[in-house]
Amino acid sequence: MKKIVLIRHGESVWNKENIFTGWTDVKLSSKGINEAKKAGKILKKHNFDFDYAYTSYLKRAIHTLWEVLYKLDLLWIKIKKTWKLNERHYGSLQGYNKEKTSKIYGEKKVFLWRRSYKISPPKIKKNDKRYPGKEKKYSNLTSHEIPLGESLLDTFNRVIPYWKNEIFKKIKNNKSIIIVAHGNSLRALIKYLDKISDDKICDINIPTGIPLIYEFKKNFKIKKKYYLNI
Repeated sequence: MKKIVLIRHGESVWNKENIFTGWTDVKLSSKGINEAKKAGKILKKHNFDFDYAYTSYLKRAIHTLWEVLYKLDLLWIKIKKTWKLNERHYGSLQGYNKEKTSKIYGEKKVFLWRRSYKISPPKIKKNDKRYPGKEKKYSNLTSHEIPLGESLLDTFNRVIPYWKNEIFKKIKNNKSIIIVAHGNSLRALIKYLDKISDDKICDINIPTGIPLIYEFKKNFKIKKKYYLNI
């Protein structure tokens, strides 16, 4: 039976402050570091082993993965970083407190920006200091690939082709995989794996730092999924 492990990065400093983060590259909080270490301990307790690891270009996910692999003594395995597993880009909301933003625009509108499938937040402009094209880590991307703001659908449209063309091929070749990514890149993947409707995906929330396990049957259909928290 093949398994895959998904982990949302540990709490970041902006998670702690309730700030829209998106592609802003913030570090883990002290709580987030401890969550990552705990995830590694739990996976070790349950004898997990991995051949490949996947993560985003953002340090909060990379650092979480390092802490997990350190606990498993697997820092030597192949780690593949890709912007396609980055968090959803929150456009002009990035850097703003979520509660204050709700007071300005209204809770209903901000909820749709945050959790709906097809609605994008207000976009930033390319001359905005938050535009990812100004960062060296994205210098190999075309201007078409660099977002100004994304809906969950936009995130889905970059995550799922990468899943099909890269990660799932490894699983079919009997490789054990761990993915450490973000709330919305993982929501996109979970939507695809569990065949969740556009309307229902807004109800899905992924906790930070807790391993989510998918078990596959021999035909690679999903047998079950569960969080590993003990």
